[in-house]
Amino acid sequence: MTTTEPATMKGVFLPGDSTAEPREYPVPRPGHGQVLVEIGASGICGSDIGFIYRGYKGYRGVDGPAYRGVIAGHEPSGRIVAAGPGVRRFGVGDRVIVYHIVGCGLCDNCRRGHYISCAFGRESYGWQRDGGHAPFLLAEERTCVPLPDELSYVDGALIACGFGTAYEGLRRAGVSGDTDLLVVGLGPVGLAAGMIGRGMGARKVVGVEPSGPRRGWAETLGVFDRTLAPGDGTVEEVADITRRGGAAVTIDCSGTRPGRSLALEAAAEWGHVSLVGEGGDLLTEVSDTLLHKQLTIHASWVTSLPAMSELARNLVGWGLSPEKVVSDTFAFSRADEAYALAAGASEGKVCLVPDPER
Repeated sequence: MTTTEPATMKGVFLPGDSTAEPREYPVPRPGHGQVLVEIGASGICGSDIGFIYRGYKGYRGVDGPAYRGVIAGHEPSGRIVAAGPGVRRFGVGDRVIVYHIVGCGLCDNCRRGHYISCAFGRESYGWQRDGGHAPFLLAEERTCVPLPDELSYVDGALIACGFGTAYEGLRRAGVSGDTDLLVVGLGPVGLAAGMIGRGMGARKVVGVEPSGPRRGWAETLGVFDRTLAPGDGTVEEVADITRRGGAAVTIDCSGTRPGRSLALEAAAEWGHVSLVGEGGDLLTEVSDTLLHKQLTIHASWVTSLPAMSELARNLVGWGLSPEKVVSDTFAFSRADEAYALAAGASEGKVCLVPDPER
């Protein structure tokens, strides 16, 4: 570490009572295979709000408390300022996205780059180990993804989770220039799905969202052909817009029973339905909705390291900037305001960046 890094820093801690508080932490030093990343941006994710900020400590599929009282934030990007022994691919000065899960690296899932599905225990930045809501982050080199020069640190932070999640869901569903895309739920992941779907060449991109302000924000992005409020006639509206009886690909980003039902009902015959929204349940009529339409359902959880790197390169090639979906940016010192907005009436994505003095 150079002499320019301070000995301590303020990081954001989530007590679980719908507040975010600054705490003093030592600036870490990288060990073997580790890098110290000076954070350029760190996103606020809906899972942080639902499972940590509001005090729900449990998380399905994880034994024991999911949040271990560490520095919050699992959507980091920044610049490497120090490297420990054994670091080989990256070096000081490199701009990186940090894939937010650390896996064992040895099981089949990890060897495919799906650390999120590690068979022998995983740790997430911001949940089980210190995350990106601080000036510096200690990261394993193997979780770093190159951030192209054409993309900003905010772009990188969004790719680290929400955009990666949307990309994986759309890749599996086979979005192309021959498909129409329906996005259900226009929160940050839904906005990402619309933008990526446009980049992948979708013929028409339609969004459905109950919140008027969120629909209005989505319409400013220039990626949706239409945005609709859900209602009794929404399925017919989608069929009219696509002129193919429905959308060839639908993706539910709402994580709600009505949203998932709409994604299934508005899918065209032989369509593909991608489920990426967390929580809730799925209730559907089987024969007419699923069997008779010959639907394929994909359940997708985050993405892989190779796909995240591929997405970053593709966004450059498509000329798209994830930062466009960010409606509000706050300095780390204003994290409490940022989380309150993200948990309430934000129109788009909320992101944290370093304080001006840094």
